[in-house]
Amino acid sequence: MVKQVRIALRNCGRVNPESIEDYINARGYEALVTCLFDKKPADVINIITESGLRGRGGGGFPTGIKWKAAAAEVSDEKFIICNADEGDPGAFMDRAVLEGDTHSVLEAMTIAGYSVGADKGIIYIRAEYPLAIERIKKAIEISKEYGFLGKNILGTEFSFDIELKYGAGAFVCGEETALIASIEGKRGEPVVKPPYPAQKGLWGKPTIVNNVETFANICPIILNGKDWFRSIGTQKSPGTKVFALAGKINNVGLIEIPMGMTLRNVIDNIGGGIRDGKEFKAVQTGGPSGGCITRENLDTPIDYDNLLSIGSMMGSGGMIVMDEDDCMVNFAKFFLEFTIDESCGKCAPCRVGNKRLLELLEKVTNGQATEEIIPQIEQLCATIKKASLCGLGQTSPNPVLSTLRYFRNEYDEHIKDKKCRSKVCKALLKYEIVPDKCNGCTRCARSCPVQCISGKVKEVHTIDQKACIKCGVCYTNCKFNAIIVS
Repeated sequence: MVKQVRIALRNCGRVNPESIEDYINARGYEALVTCLFDKKPADVINIITESGLRGRGGGGFPTGIKWKAAAAEVSDEKFIICNADEGDPGAFMDRAVLEGDTHSVLEAMTIAGYSVGADKGIIYIRAEYPLAIERIKKAIEISKEYGFLGKNILGTEFSFDIELKYGAGAFVCGEETALIASIEGKRGEPVVKPPYPAQKGLWGKPTIVNNVETFANICPIILNGKDWFRSIGTQKSPGTKVFALAGKINNVGLIEIPMGMTLRNVIDNIGGGIRDGKEFKAVQTGGPSGGCITRENLDTPIDYDNLLSIGSMMGSGGMIVMDEDDCMVNFAKFFLEFTIDESCGKCAPCRVGNKRLLELLEKVTNGQATEEIIPQIEQLCATIKKASLCGLGQTSPNPVLSTLRYFRNEYDEHIKDKKCRSKVCKALLKYEIVPDKCNGCTRCARSCPVQCISGKVKEVHTIDQKACIKCGVCYTNCKFNAIIVS
């Protein structure tokens, strides 16, 4: 905890999220009061712009520039949308903020509405977050009673209200134009940009879309100033970032670190090192859109630009640590399977291209590939990245490309030697009985579901490799360590 800096998570675990009094005692709604009574909308936008805050949803677009663009639009109606539809495997950052510090998001959305001239806010949240939904509803209701939401907030001429819209768990709806389409009752599919949502978004009106963590940074910046925020992190990426640390690591859970901290510091110190004394192999950041980072890059300072330079990305904040027992080819296949399941199907490069890419990877993990397959994989990845409609499709080959870049030897072993060093790829496994250890107890033969093990009682048994389905039941049931896996 000593090496962490809490901004977005500042109140989580420290205030009762269902008590507005607790939040007010922690300087809650002070930023809103400051903006309404002491600052013009343009002043607020300038503070956010000069603070250098970048969107924490993945792309890292400067928040102030987005707000400024929406404020410049002339419209009878504008919207503020909070994207709470985090869908990366292993990610739960936004959920923690919404459950642990609900009012901070409502206050920040209200400030954003004041800044750009919007009077309506929408929190787009996945229906699988029942506790967060319950607490948001209560927070909206009590905020209206206290005059922080609704008509003529705190006696001013500014009015702002917030409502919830539920997502059905579609990963693609994390993309802002697909999210907007979903709110409008359409299929959650992205559209070509420009125009950007800040110009033409929900119902064709100027719309700001920021994720939960981005909003969680707004109030501290207003209260403490742009220079304070810039004093944390790096020059190009000020502030902190929340990560969901998961995988083969001793200390799993949410962490918030200043930008610029090295991955080695995160894994060895905050994360407490690799579980069970195993060797570190790689860490995946950015989820299905990111890439793996190896030991040689562990001293890379974490920020948006540095992660991109080594073939990964920040993403929304998922960080999955892998050890020596993980197969990197299978790992890339896992993320690709996720992307295919979650593709909206609108454009052929993502819908068809990723399916063909998965088929190539399955040939590798099934031992059916030849050396010519690698150039085919690389060419298909390049086509998908270049031709896909939205950012999700354009980044979907990243896990494959990064594992090819750093773990080409594992691909070669799968293709040339028909071996998986981590013993993960089922089709490449071979179960054999060691004659010197087998005492003919018949336990393995009796448990085999396809009866591919033969031998008499008290005699050495053998496995028919052609009939073996690689289920591993014999290996699990053998009491004498007489069966080995290669």
